[in-house]
Amino acid sequence: MYYVYILSNENNSTFYVGFTKNLIRRTYEHKEGMVPGFTYRYNVKKLLYYEQFTDVRDALEREYRLKKWHRSWKVRLINKFNPGWRNLWDELGVDLQGGFHPYYQ
Repeated sequence: MYYVYILSNENNSTFYVGFTKNLIRRTYEHKEGMVPGFTYRYNVKKLLYYEQFTDVRDALEREYRLKKWHRSWKVRLINKFNPGWRNLWDELGVDLQGGFHPYYQ
């Protein structure tokens, strides 16, 4: 599986659109500040939106398109998928207390 996702900072003023093969691992890396660059610099750690794909080309095309979207379009997309703007990391079923979740590895 492949994923396209949107992260934001705590006050939802900045968006980051990304692509990954492992949503749990990649979100964890952002959340823990392990990814240098834009997300680290702007404290972008909150998972607001994601889509799942079976074809890598479809996922990469979607990421490319979302990156070009206006902010208002991304806001509408997030509102539809996640109306409360919850941090979806909390709903991924991840338990890292006793070691890494099998999906993380």
